[in-house]
Amino acid sequence: MDTSAIGNSVRNENDEYADEDDVFVDDSDDEELEPITLGFLEKPKNRWTLSRQFFPSKAGGLPAWLDPLNIPSGKSSVCDFCGDPLHFVLQVYAPVVEKDSTFHRMLFVFMCPSMTCLLRDQHEQWKRNPEKPSRSVKVFRCQLPRINPFYLSECPKYDGNDIPTGSGAALCDWCGTWKGDKLCSSCKQVRYCSEKHQSMSWRAEHKIACQQIKISSPALGPNKNGTTSLESVGNKNIWPEFEIIEDQSECNVDTTEDNTLSNSLISRNRSDDTMNSLMDSFQGDDDKKSWAHFQERIANAPEQVLRYYRNSNAKPIWPILSGRPSKDDIPKCSYCGGSMCCEFQILPQLLYYFGVENETNSLDWASIVVYACEASCEASLPYKNEFPWVQLYSPSAAAH
Repeated sequence: MDTSAIGNSVRNENDEYADEDDVFVDDSDDEELEPITLGFLEKPKNRWTLSRQFFPSKAGGLPAWLDPLNIPSGKSSVCDFCGDPLHFVLQVYAPVVEKDSTFHRMLFVFMCPSMTCLLRDQHEQWKRNPEKPSRSVKVFRCQLPRINPFYLSECPKYDGNDIPTGSGAALCDWCGTWKGDKLCSSCKQVRYCSEKHQSMSWRAEHKIACQQIKISSPALGPNKNGTTSLESVGNKNIWPEFEIIEDQSECNVDTTEDNTLSNSLISRNRSDDTMNSLMDSFQGDDDKKSWAHFQERIANAPEQVLRYYRNSNAKPIWPILSGRPSKDDIPKCSYCGGSMCCEFQILPQLLYYFGVENETNSLDWASIVVYACEASCEASLPYKNEFPWVQLYSPSAAAH
């Protein structure tokens, strides 16, 4: 794979090997080192560059669906516990150059914003080979050959003339994320993905707007081209939008703590208070040692939110000892039956950028590690389910 595809930029960091038969990190002092790719967030200078025809790696906002027509729907789009539509977290453009069918390849991460559901998710993810897995965090992989119905075969020129060659599915006017299969029964012009979003839209604005729409434009039909913008959606609680890129400023290994934290968007006081609080909550020396190692590893680039591992012998760095998976906890690909490999890791720093408050019932995690089919198999579905492993800070929450 050409790792430069991730946000069109990379940063290398030394990472450790783990034993081939183990998913755990080897914390020994004589560990071997392996460069990996790190992802950082930045507000886009031009939002149009995050449109799907530019194959962006991005976090927050609305997903830029790779296959804009055959997007996941039904139970795939909702939390398996509360039934609410999932929120878009991030997407990573990660083509595999060895195969024609993966010329374009994107992984999408969605989750329910409810911490209650994430706690229930913890118990489900420990079940090995469940008949019908229930999750509040879902990952989809989509891939296309170079010649496909949706994009030109040439690289984008970024000159304002790049346009996709095919239209997409009509999307929900409230969330702008999922298929808008339901029409407002009154004005018949506004689309929704679910009764939940229709109800929220009605209470927020559509109750008044509906009558105005019927009077001003009764002959117009609903939007069918799937071009929903962040500004046009009704839901204003969507997580803020960022581009995933390389941070151009290099930090040396011997960078002092003062310089590291002064260059960070995460303030010293907030960071120190959070880190000390977490350290105090750990009950054993092993968890404290693991947390200290995790902090040491990310201190050289404290704003990183993503660590990309595919085609690397490096393994995830787990913030705490409890709640790590063994090799047997990672399932086989549900489509081809082959092995799954560690694709990337989402760090908890992302919650800061999303503006999630550090309160009792707020959404929180120690790490989300995405495992994907090692062969990046074809299967027949446009969007294939991959496996996320969520590690929480609380040992009790991870108990199984």
